[in-house]
Amino acid sequence: MLLPSLSRRERGLLFTFALLALIGFFGPELPAADVAIASVFADTRAWHGLPNAMDVLSNIPFVVIGLWGLYRLNRIDRSHQEALSQFPLAPPASDPPDNTLDCAWLFFAGLIATAAGSAFYHLMPDGPRLAADRAGMAVAFAGLIGVAVCERVSQRAGWPAAWFVLTAGLLSAEVFQETGNVMPWALVQFGGMALVLTLALASPMRKSVGLKLGWVIFFYVLAKGFEMADHQIYEFTQQTVSGHTLKHLTASLAGLPVVFALRKLEMRWEAALRHNPGAAAVAA
Repeated sequence: MLLPSLSRRERGLLFTFALLALIGFFGPELPAADVAIASVFADTRAWHGLPNAMDVLSNIPFVVIGLWGLYRLNRIDRSHQEALSQFPLAPPASDPPDNTLDCAWLFFAGLIATAAGSAFYHLMPDGPRLAADRAGMAVAFAGLIGVAVCERVSQRAGWPAAWFVLTAGLLSAEVFQETGNVMPWALVQFGGMALVLTLALASPMRKSVGLKLGWVIFFYVLAKGFEMADHQIYEFTQQTVSGHTLKHLTASLAGLPVVFALRKLEMRWEAALRHNPGAAAVAA
């Protein structure tokens, strides 16, 4: 039977996803205001012909951190392949956590997709472009939740969790585009972060990379605060910078805890291989 073979945390995760799916399909509709109108955003200044320049250009940090994370992952992959060539019979326990790394690939690719979707939307805000914006964010959400699940639930649950969130996110963006019902997207965004908060309170699993989920949540909450105070911040700074621009800059920083965790993993794993005489002896 499937359920008895699952751990307590895996059963809790399955129940949470099932509950969110039921609410998304059968829950009440939540109509949203026309958030696609450009005038909703405080800062609509152009720069050298680039409309809404600050809200467009403030997506660049997503690209920078996304590329940084992909670089770190590529280094880990290359180091692993080199280690396998030198120590082909090294114990499997010395391998990096594959599912965590796969979800991290999805997360950092999602940051780049988020930058592309958000820049595309803010160039000329409208309904179809908003769907593209949310589609990019869905990729990043999926990767982040996959990593969090690997860290706090189990390695085997991380990848299915990521695919569930990715599918739900893309579908919710399409539902909003077709019907104006924002409830499914709210479940993906806020339900997903509530899940990350819950996982942050749980103890890490074996072979975790040491991701500080609390910092991810901190940057997310700060970004939402900037978003909600868009006009107030724009006026307070004498129309220098808007809250929405600060939202982009702050939200991108949520990728840093993942980058730093991967760096620590790389250093810890390489040190373990260097100081594992058993692996070297077996390989010899």
